[in-house]
Amino acid sequence: MNRINPAKLLLSKWTAAQPRHKEKHFLVTEIFRDEEGTVLEIELQAILTRLAERLPWQTLKDPEAWHMGWK
Repeated sequence: MNRINPAKLLLSKWTAAQPRHKEKHFLVTEIFRDEEGTVLEIELQAILTRLAERLPWQTLKDPEAWHMGWK
């Protein structure tokens, strides 16, 4: 399991374990928080196509789906 500090996710780099549509490298471009400041979701942007996807930050913990950094 990837150890992640949700407060430090902004502009972090990620590699998809199973790339789709030639999208392999991603960047966290936005963090969505609740009223107390707890991180709920992130926006991942594909470097190649610039397509963005919003998902729960906990999905980045799965090592079978995501790797920290660009590999």
